[in-house]
Amino acid sequence: MIEINDLSFSYGRNVVLQGITLNMLPGRIYGLLGENGVGKTTLLTLMCGLKTPQAGTVRVDGADPYRREPDTLADQFYLADEVAASGSKAMDWANTNGVFWPHYSEDNFKALMEEFNVQLDQKMKTMSAGQLKKTHIAFALATGARHIFMDEPTNGLDIPGKTQFRSAIMRFTPEDSTIVISTHQVRDLENLIDPIIILDRQDVLLNASIEDICSKLYFDYGNELHPDALFTEQIPGGFIQVYPNSTGAESKVNIEVLFNAVAQNKSYIKTLFEQK
Repeated sequence: MIEINDLSFSYGRNVVLQGITLNMLPGRIYGLLGENGVGKTTLLTLMCGLKTPQAGTVRVDGADPYRREPDTLADQFYLADEVAASGSKAMDWANTNGVFWPHYSEDNFKALMEEFNVQLDQKMKTMSAGQLKKTHIAFALATGARHIFMDEPTNGLDIPGKTQFRSAIMRFTPEDSTIVISTHQVRDLENLIDPIIILDRQDVLLNASIEDICSKLYFDYGNELHPDALFTEQIPGGFIQVYPNSTGAESKVNIEVLFNAVAQNKSYIKTLFEQK
């Protein structure tokens, strides 16, 4: 379990995170959303111990990740948005680095690389940006780490690669893992991420499961505007809009529309989802 309590962090006078409190449970794939500059990458690096809070605490299974204890490091992996190209062949690079993760599986790395259609004997410095990203994703999942933090993992992937990524996440992660994916590409991950976390500048606007979101908000695909719509977007043949779910009816969440609705109704959304 990841526990974040009253967390604050600044870059000089620029306050990025202030008083952030939230929990992340095992067996979930969290989508971390927010506008540029709200601290998504900073939060990921705090959770994996690359930075230390200036106030408040971060605990991963009860441990302080910034202490960089071997047991903590062995059970987590951070995939940055920009990844490095080694001069080694992919298989050699993976096996050399895999020794730092006790649950690393060479067989899983091979299977993932086959899933991504990337050659094991190709030198990483000769790969395209998409091939290199797939190689790093394959390694991240092959480590067997229970806590995986990914920053914009689908950036640079082509359409088949995004499909392969979703399949790989579902097939090659432990059932008790906690995966946190920071992304702007919500359409790439719409059927994968659950719960949804939406950060604002120095605030958490939403931390809710898809089920909870559906119970409180209704996503309407029709041709008549609703008077209580929190956000409306015109689409071919009508509108997609979201408004309070007063009847308990079921609907399909559109994460992009959800994000826009939250951004335009911050106080209302916070109050709505704080209700018990």
